[in-house]
Amino acid sequence: MKIGIDIRLIGKQRTGDEVVFLNLVKNLAKIDTNNQYVLFADSQQKEQESLVAERLEIKDAKNFSITFLETSNKFLWNFWFLPRYLKKNPIDIYHTQYITPFFVSKKIKIVTIVHDISFNFFPQFIKFFDLLFLKILIPLSLRRADKIIGVSKFTRDEIIKYYKIDASKVEYVYNALGEEFLRNDFSAKQLNAVREKYSLPTKFILYLGTLQPRKNVGHLIETFARIKDRLGETKLVICGNMSAHNCDKQIQKNITKLKLENEVIFPGFVDQQDKVAIFSLAHVFAFPSLYEGFGIPPLEAMSQKVPVICSDIASLREVAGQGVLFFDTQNLDDFAKKLYDISMDDELRSKLIQSGFSQIELFCWKKSAQKMLAIYGDLMHN
Repeated sequence: MKIGIDIRLIGKQRTGDEVVFLNLVKNLAKIDTNNQYVLFADSQQKEQESLVAERLEIKDAKNFSITFLETSNKFLWNFWFLPRYLKKNPIDIYHTQYITPFFVSKKIKIVTIVHDISFNFFPQFIKFFDLLFLKILIPLSLRRADKIIGVSKFTRDEIIKYYKIDASKVEYVYNALGEEFLRNDFSAKQLNAVREKYSLPTKFILYLGTLQPRKNVGHLIETFARIKDRLGETKLVICGNMSAHNCDKQIQKNITKLKLENEVIFPGFVDQQDKVAIFSLAHVFAFPSLYEGFGIPPLEAMSQKVPVICSDIASLREVAGQGVLFFDTQNLDDFAKKLYDISMDDELRSKLIQSGFSQIELFCWKKSAQKMLAIYGDLMHN
């Protein structure tokens, strides 16, 4: 097979989305030396070609190559430059996420990953034109796709139910932890260097991820304000890009309203090579999201033996299992009590750390890559 994969997310600070494609490609390169892979990137990544190849671990993989398509406009890239390239240079399968390219021969099988469909359930958190774009293009893309991949059983079922798609067309392939999270070999000196780099306090509750409104970080800030005086010197650290176009404005409003300027720390976007160390340094990891397709950050925290508190939603129940403490997103008192307990109760913390470390063994990128490779094979034989 000749398989094309869209890698435009690599190096674009897109957190979970980038992690998925980075690890899928890395593990496909490890398990598959028979098929040919063309990795499609945009012109902005050309200057970092060597770094991209290094991160994907494909420098010595003879069956992998990177093709850069010249355009700075993502819509033109998807709807004009890529189809034009594929017309002259056909492949068997093209793998992307969400929006599929149109005007591509039906002979090319298209696979699209859908990380979540939260925009259908929380439209109030999406800008009007972004929502219009998603409402129009996602249904068209799912109809064009030959195979749709959810990142959990929950997401698979949501796609089938909401878009009324034949179940045989939709699969799920679990996300997992990157290799860097499975080898914790940081020295005290390295951890201190990361602490200094991001101005981290000695003891802190951590949130790390995007700061979209559905991530519910404002709710975390409000909860922290209720119990901070009983937590000693514990601070709240929120890692993420505060300048992103979809950043939740309620975050800063709550900081100001509750006078938490000296209690809540914003280190900004965390470099990939520093993520493991920041999780390792945390006292508690909090993940208050209202909707997730999968939810990688809780697994990342569990891998570093950090106790995790999560919103009680279906996808996190599926992924985190017994490895975290769940709270009711509609009950601030419940959240406050449990956030206090997980911060102060050593017996509870020890139990969660142990069960969380066992939970991560259920997810493996090598297994996910093997399942994806099998899906590619089935597409070519049907």
